[in-house]
Amino acid sequence: MKSLFVGLMRLLSLVPLGGIRVLGHALGWLLFGFMRSRRNIVQINLTLCFPEKSRTEIKQLARAHFVQFAQSLLDRSWLWHAPLSVLESRLKWVGTPTAFAQLEADVPKIILAPHFVGLDAGGLALTLRANKPVAFIFVPQHNKVMDAWVNQGRLRSGNVKPYFRHEGVKQIMSGLRHGEMLHLSPDMDFGPDESIFVPFMGVNTATVPSLSRFARLGRAQVMMLTTRMTPEGYEMELMESWSQFPTADLSADTLRMNDELAKSIRRMPSQYYWVHKRFKTRPEGEASVYKNAAISR
Repeated sequence: MKSLFVGLMRLLSLVPLGGIRVLGHALGWLLFGFMRSRRNIVQINLTLCFPEKSRTEIKQLARAHFVQFAQSLLDRSWLWHAPLSVLESRLKWVGTPTAFAQLEADVPKIILAPHFVGLDAGGLALTLRANKPVAFIFVPQHNKVMDAWVNQGRLRSGNVKPYFRHEGVKQIMSGLRHGEMLHLSPDMDFGPDESIFVPFMGVNTATVPSLSRFARLGRAQVMMLTTRMTPEGYEMELMESWSQFPTADLSADTLRMNDELAKSIRRMPSQYYWVHKRFKTRPEGEASVYKNAAISR
């Protein structure tokens, strides 16, 4: 099964990007039409985060998200199997000279990389550009075949230092203090035990405060990297390191992270990872936003 799947993705990597995107567009429409439960999750997330939008606008945004989600999945064929020369022609960097100088500086730094559909493209591009190994925290996939393929793809540049979430944070902190670069994506719902509640897109949201904690304990700078899907491939925007971060206020730091994320989402709303149950964990006594929820649009 694994060899067949990987073989298909290797073949797909030979297809011109335009053809891959057409296939992804068709796959996205199919997923939108048949994955009713996941479609409801996306539309609930969008409705909560964009209350000003009409039902028609929410439906259009949800369909666009499914298309770009599917296209990003098929793009992993060339990201993880095409020659590096192909990647160089499709992965473009945007940022100020100051930002790139800060990236190259030999100091501990955390690259905040939110869950946009281009997350893997941005992570790979970072490992190809960085002057030292980039540390990643790997979370196992539910499917073993997918897990093996994903891990192999994310390690393809060789400039990667993998950590695993179940191993704890001691090794990560030690690495940061010794000048490592950590690629961090904490914008997921990992449950009440690991989260604090702060607003995100106007919704009180369980948010992992690891960015502030890691930056403080690792004495690290924080830079934000957002990756946008484009017709030509992907565009990685590197922002300059945050000033006055972290502070002594964990909640304020985590709110700042969510506010910065919200700014990026509003620039490309269909490309954020809306298929995740971002609001699954609710404050005590507050009803689930997903349970028994069905949106017909």
